[in-house]
Amino acid sequence: MKQELRRALLAKRQAIAPELRAHYDAAIGARLLAWWQRHPVRTLGVYWPIRGEADLLPTYAELASSGVRLALPVVERDAPLRFAAWTPGDVLAPGAMKVPEPLPPHIPLEPEAVLVPCVGFNDGRYRLGYGGGFYDRTLAASPRPLAIGIAYTCGEARFDAAGHDIALDAVITETAILSGEQDC
Repeated sequence: MKQELRRALLAKRQAIAPELRAHYDAAIGARLLAWWQRHPVRTLGVYWPIRGEADLLPTYAELASSGVRLALPVVERDAPLRFAAWTPGDVLAPGAMKVPEPLPPHIPLEPEAVLVPCVGFNDGRYRLGYGGGFYDRTLAASPRPLAIGIAYTCGEARFDAAGHDIALDAVITETAILSGEQDC
């Protein structure tokens, strides 16, 4: 069932018109900045947008200019993600999963919060990803960083969480910040 749901949600995400996508990305970026104002982490794990994920590169640049240290994931098969220091404009190269990563030698960082791209999410703030388990393994570590899902509203869906799933601390969409906190 999750495989079918994943395909349907990816198709919905890909169908967003480019001008609307740009508007949504700007709105998600503004909400991310508002979240950061309330939760001023010094080190933030970010992602490089692939497969129609929200493109927050302009927001990353704004965060970096505000003094936030950014880190991109470095992927090793069947392992938790590691995070390497990255500054907007740095040269990247395709990593193990063909996703752009900082060039070696990597400067490791331990993010206080991690932006987690979502294919889908439910009302319990559980994430549906691509099925590789990278973020699941990463968030299973203790202590773990705050996990902030990034998704378009069209990715909200009904599905049951698996036993290994970990609820996100918040999900930021173009319309809202969904959180267990009262003030978000």
